[in-house]
Amino acid sequence: MTKKLVNHVKKTFGVTFNDESVLVEAFTHSSYANDHREQNLNNLERLEFLGDAVLELTVSDFLYHKYPDQPEGQLTRKRASIVRAESLAELAKESQLHEYLRLGKGEEQMNGRNRPSLLCDVFEAFIGAIFVDQGMDTVLNVLKQILFPKIESGAFSHGMDHKTALQELLQQNGVVTIQYKVVDKRGPDHQREFVVDVFVEGDSFGRGIGRSKKAAEQLAAKHALEILEKSVRN
Repeated sequence: MTKKLVNHVKKTFGVTFNDESVLVEAFTHSSYANDHREQNLNNLERLEFLGDAVLELTVSDFLYHKYPDQPEGQLTRKRASIVRAESLAELAKESQLHEYLRLGKGEEQMNGRNRPSLLCDVFEAFIGAIFVDQGMDTVLNVLKQILFPKIESGAFSHGMDHKTALQELLQQNGVVTIQYKVVDKRGPDHQREFVVDVFVEGDSFGRGIGRSKKAAEQLAAKHALEILEKSVRN
């Protein structure tokens, strides 16, 4: 298992570990360590703790420089959508990290290998292991491959409920009519894009383009929030 994991990490991320035991630790679940107590194995929890902090810092730094005009509240919402369990679990699966998890028999039987919270844990532990063995520069190189491009493409927008945030902001002092309307459809059926405008009291206030109506509505609300926050700052 160790050789396959080492080769996968080298091939997928271009990272060669100096201490392979740190990498193996990142993929050792507590259930596996408990099933093999005679081996006195370390599990991934300490590296997960560290990786969580490293991700918070690196994502915060990326967002801070990528969106210099956005206020703290908006950056916080963005970060929350990126580092939440479902998002990190998806990254772990896309990178095939779940295939190298060492799980106890019970956890394996309960389909733990596909459980989002566990996949999130192993992704955080993996980042923690890279930080311990290679340092921050290598962490950033890995995130530039698999995470930062997804942020730039808006892949995590589904994790942010911009529509609710817009409604709460606009209706602080009473009921305001908010409507979302499809104003255009683009592309063939298999690559259809929806163009949605959000109307506030009958006036167009923001526009979003997405592969589904829901995604386009969220992006329209996001656009409206950005306009409102700019007007407040000015």
